[in-house]
Amino acid sequence: NEAGSLASWLAVATSYATHGQPTIPFYLYYSMFGFQRVGDQIWQAGDMCARGFLLGCTAGRTTLHGEGLQHDDGHSHLIASTNPAVVPWEPAYAYEAAVITRDGLRRMLGGEDVIFYITLQNQSYLMPPMPAGVEEGILSGIYPLRSAEHLGVTLKPDAPVIQLLGSGSILNEVLAAQEK
Repeated sequence: NEAGSLASWLAVATSYATHGQPTIPFYLYYSMFGFQRVGDQIWQAGDMCARGFLLGCTAGRTTLHGEGLQHDDGHSHLIASTNPAVVPWEPAYAYEAAVITRDGLRRMLGGEDVIFYITLQNQSYLMPPMPAGVEEGILSGIYPLRSAEHLGVTLKPDAPVIQLLGSGSILNEVLAAQEK
């Protein structure tokens, strides 16, 4: 069950202090329900200076609509952001998740008491290669992904410029809006 699984995660996430053995756990669960059902245990993990990854799977507006709105995760990041020990992330692409995970491992194995909450989508779409030089932008929370020139659009010198922002499960819709 979720409580038992998180208890096991917590034992591993604090092994550096309990046993002098740094071990970084990864717990994959249904993103919608994690902070709702075991949020108190996640607060306890922060109080115990846990280090590890919580991976909320099937994030965003999922494809499980036959089961009702209970599977539409539009708020787990809001709940996660209330916990000072948790750093929430919502990558759209595999390369973003890789950069975030590498940074989390560096921080945790470097001695920082932090919990990374990363949501993972269940939508099926192509994963592009990582653009050059975006690692720092990924970690700071914003980077340029695609310009108007990429679409073959030439901007007039005095034309207003619109910048669209998006991350995670909404990013494909933002990119589609750019093409219109």
